[in-house]
Amino acid sequence: MAVGAVTTFLSALTPVMASSPSEASAAKDPLRQYTQQAPRWQRCDAKTPATFQCTTLEVPLDYSDPGGKKTDIAVSRLKASSAKERRGVLLLNPGGPGGPGLELPVGLGADFPGDVKRQYDLIGFDPRGVGQSSPVSCGLTADEQDLERPYRTETFAKEVKWARTVADKCQAAEGDRLRHLTTRNTARDMDVIRAVLGEKKISYLGYSYGTYLGAVYAQMFPRRTDRFLLDSAADPVRYGRGTFQAMAERAEPAFTRWTEWTARRHTTYALGRTPAEVRKTFRDLIAQADRKPIDHGGTLFTGDTIRAQRATFSRVQKAATWVAELKKAAEGRKPDPSGTPEQVPSPLRPASARDVPSDNEAASAWAVLCADTRTTWPSDPEQYRRDAIRDKARYPLSGDFESNIKPCAFWKPGSEPATSVNSEVSALILQNEWDPATPLAGGQAMHRALRGSRMITVAGGEGHGVYGTGSCADKSATAYLTTGRLPAEDLACRASAG
Repeated sequence: MAVGAVTTFLSALTPVMASSPSEASAAKDPLRQYTQQAPRWQRCDAKTPATFQCTTLEVPLDYSDPGGKKTDIAVSRLKASSAKERRGVLLLNPGGPGGPGLELPVGLGADFPGDVKRQYDLIGFDPRGVGQSSPVSCGLTADEQDLERPYRTETFAKEVKWARTVADKCQAAEGDRLRHLTTRNTARDMDVIRAVLGEKKISYLGYSYGTYLGAVYAQMFPRRTDRFLLDSAADPVRYGRGTFQAMAERAEPAFTRWTEWTARRHTTYALGRTPAEVRKTFRDLIAQADRKPIDHGGTLFTGDTIRAQRATFSRVQKAATWVAELKKAAEGRKPDPSGTPEQVPSPLRPASARDVPSDNEAASAWAVLCADTRTTWPSDPEQYRRDAIRDKARYPLSGDFESNIKPCAFWKPGSEPATSVNSEVSALILQNEWDPATPLAGGQAMHRALRGSRMITVAGGEGHGVYGTGSCADKSATAYLTTGRLPAEDLACRASAG
């Protein structure tokens, strides 16, 4: 139920003449007790700058029942360095879902240009259920938190049991709270933060899933958005199961590009003189590791765990170095341990938070994704079996990983449907051409959904995340944040060599 509908509903139940002034005020503005909080700012940590301050706010667990249960939201700020030039607040989100953002003003903000830091209070926050914000926990074991689950006929029943166990343990541990750990409610929490900070509008920088969160906020509160920078955008149409499957689809052309690049450098990497030879070398390594795991620097790689390093192939030089060292290990030679693969920057692999339950990263990620998108996940395990077999054939590198069964198959729906993103709100979208986690097609889909947006594509850009990396898009993005002017048209710039 929208906030306006809540106001009308509660007002109808409470005759004004029979109410005390405080009751009448609550009926007219049921969120007043939250938006009028006086934050108690204090130094976040002895190890962080004294100017980096933190506070905790209360928000309704269920916005359709503002007088009911409450939940905490941990918020941080680093004030603008120039009171004269200060424009407002810039909220930051690292992605996820489930990514903690409390430390972003000092971590991420260190790479921001001085012009941005002079104009904005940098605001971090842990979304509801994450990190310091009343963290959700399901009591998951380390194995239950492991997302990397390829399809095999002989292990599929075990994977179904895993998915059901995660869903059941979360329901048992957190109960009805799970229904309210949604992106829409996080967007409402952001609007409470805006009000508490005394701002009419907010500016925003979100990465990965954080682009979807920003787009949902803009859809729900279009008049309260200022300058929205969406970095490495998720496809709002395919959000849910399609988020995973899109990564498998894009991994294949990235792998093909890698074989072509590596073949031209056979004298350096000795993996094959043609793309076909490079591909055969890689497949032979997988087959050998299936027979006997390959020991690379103390890490045992099976064929499946080699395929699980799919994100590495979006960075051609890093992938070639790793595979060459893996080949050395397979041949009994001593590899260079520095040639390690890149961890998959998946939708469920945010940075870890401090002093929270050990399973909070996984539990909060599944909680949000599944509550948001339960309807995009089949309930029949056999559908996942069929899809995984099909997609392993279509996308050999990782199709079965992405289409295999997940806990969302057994999750209870969230308190309301996911948001359909379709607005005129202005925003700037940044996208690397070879992003392994939020593929280029997803950024283009976000661009179409936000009709007032512009998009900058870093041609040849590798990896996940653009702004603050020194890419060719930084200058235009900073200009947007500091002047509010979007580029006159969509832009493409070339990534620097190396």
